[in-house]
Amino acid sequence: MCGIVGYLGKNEKKEILLDGLQELEYRGYDSAGIAVIEGDKLNQFKAIGKLENLREKTKSFYTEGFGISIGHTRWATHGKPTELNAHPHLGAYSYVVHNGIIENYQELKEELQNDGVTFLSQTDTETIVHLFEKNHKTNTNVFSAFEKTIARLEGAYATLLITEADPDTIYFAKNGSPMLIGFNGNDVYFASSDTPIIGKATEVYYLEDGEYGYAKEGEVKIFDANGEKTFNKQTLATDKVAAQKDGYRFFMEKEIYEQSQVMGDTIIGRVLDDRIYFEELDKDFFEGIYAITICACGTSYNSALASSYLFERLGQMRCEVEIASEFRYKEPFLTQKTLFITISQSGETADTLEALKMAKAAGMKTLSICNVDNSSIVRESDTAILTRAGVEKGVASTKAFATQSMVLWMLALYVGQIKNTVSKDIVKREINAMLHAPKAVQVDDKLHERIHRLSKRYLHGHGFFFIGRDVFYPLALEGALKLKEISYLHAEGYPAGEMKHGPIALADSELFTIALMPKSMHYDKIKSNVEELSARDATILAISPKPFELADDFIQTKYDSHPMLEFFEMMVVTQLLALEVSVRLGNDVDMPRNLAKSVTVE
Repeated sequence: MCGIVGYLGKNEKKEILLDGLQELEYRGYDSAGIAVIEGDKLNQFKAIGKLENLREKTKSFYTEGFGISIGHTRWATHGKPTELNAHPHLGAYSYVVHNGIIENYQELKEELQNDGVTFLSQTDTETIVHLFEKNHKTNTNVFSAFEKTIARLEGAYATLLITEADPDTIYFAKNGSPMLIGFNGNDVYFASSDTPIIGKATEVYYLEDGEYGYAKEGEVKIFDANGEKTFNKQTLATDKVAAQKDGYRFFMEKEIYEQSQVMGDTIIGRVLDDRIYFEELDKDFFEGIYAITICACGTSYNSALASSYLFERLGQMRCEVEIASEFRYKEPFLTQKTLFITISQSGETADTLEALKMAKAAGMKTLSICNVDNSSIVRESDTAILTRAGVEKGVASTKAFATQSMVLWMLALYVGQIKNTVSKDIVKREINAMLHAPKAVQVDDKLHERIHRLSKRYLHGHGFFFIGRDVFYPLALEGALKLKEISYLHAEGYPAGEMKHGPIALADSELFTIALMPKSMHYDKIKSNVEELSARDATILAISPKPFELADDFIQTKYDSHPMLEFFEMMVVTQLLALEVSVRLGNDVDMPRNLAKSVTVE
């Protein structure tokens, strides 16, 4: 996810900004930039790629004396990773950096363009600086113009703004995306997390949603909906690695908790009131397409398999899912009437990339769903939809799976819209469910504590069955994959109806069955399948909104109005179960043995 730094003071600003941005590299980025105002001198530098490129551009630039400065590392959401799209964004006399997504940016952009404003970038962020300068024309009080600007923004944002109209002040606002203020004497620092200011600031204040204000030399004012407020500083921690984890024990745990936020980022600007919109897809993209083939590996394969049910149910389009490592050698039948979709978290998965090249050579139209813009798979594809998950440091994927599944659900409904295979009522129902998805993946602390307590019962035995039906079968595969990746215990996912065709021979008291039992889909069928296992004395952990009397353990879920909301809530339960079992076994949760984050070899 994008990173912000800011500094107001007399020290050399370039190095403070660049060092701070370097501390945010772990969040992932594709471009970076800084802007500095000292007196009447305004300087800006931007570069795509790694920070070394920005350092090279600024090697002859130095600052001295009091000034204000802002910097940013960008993870592309709107627009490609180019210098024009990199932050800071410039108006006529102001600069802005921003994390998050402005949900109503298209409306604001059209309004500003109608007023004669020319946009240089493809980003949502640029609307902030132009809207501010528009407000400043009618209100010479800079802070009032900034307040009026913030009031118009919808969505998630953490933003810093500097302007030649007030060259001694940094203006800031926070809603939905993290930002903090660091203090050391008269020096003031801003950052997305603790790490850029550790060793520089001594105290810190963590901004709350809806707070905004300004910083001058030796003075910081903070406001909310009720006006100016007092705030209490805290002593700043000194452990940079711990600070990157934001108080969580492991990056994987942090990323499970982040899923609600990134799910919101995934849907913003795409799930509209009455339709799905992808700015990445031309109106005629699906013209002449009569089937879909999805190719992926591991977790991405599981998300693809779940989506195949949705493409056929909502889009009325035949959908086949292929394991990339097998697809490459099966001499597949490829037709230009089939859309070839590849899915990869990193965009560098070797097997998937080679399968994509085969499809391209056969003249197929290609689409990639990926988390990293400008990656090999994205560059090779005709077009790409970014999942907006931000960087994922835990090897066992969590938020990448969640956002891939979300994008594929949206895409299935999008196909239904353009093919007219879904009614307006169905579109309304699906959109309503999509808008509730970020809440469905929000981790409840009581739930996490219950899973922690239960986990001590699942440290032995001869294996796990994860079972489900329909889209919950791929979720069972994913739940089993998460557990085996980080606990090193044997686990398999099965369609629940397949138990009686062989696997049930393994059932006994030392076999743990994780039963995904959604109320909204085939509940009675899977209940019958679980009863068959219970009759063989298998140990049952039921995950369901409905209590199940034969379960040895039961985790009650809340969402039961739509299968995909149950899907996402149960996904979180299986992720937390794998995490807690692994922790109890003393394993390295973030770096499990024998595995790599991005598999770039066959």
